Amino acid sequence: MDTFNDKTLICADCGGEFLFSKNEQAFYAERGFTNEPKRCKNCRDKRKTARDGNGGGRERQMVSVTCDSCGVATEVPFTPVSGKPVYCRDCYNARRSSSRPNSWA
Repeated sequence: MDTFNDKTLICADCGGEFLFSKNEQAFYAERGFTNEPKRCKNCRDKRKTARDGNGGGRERQMVSVTCDSCGVATEVPFTPVSGKPVYCRDCYNARRSSSRPNSWA
């Protein structure tokens, strides 16, 4: 018994019509997605390219800080929160690996 039927939807970006096929609907339902797509494939691809390839996406803002563990000057991709320690990449990775239980041993 087929519970899905092809639907024509309107793209939120370009205003064009696009098909939300019964196969795509079944895929969405299988994955637990509850919202229908809002954009046509072309507009989804444009957004993905802009986001992933930084082609028009925002440049990541780096903040200069001093590592709370070793004191070296470094940059992080976030604004530190007052009272929370900030670590350079080496110290962060060392702390992360030492706090992680070795579950495969």
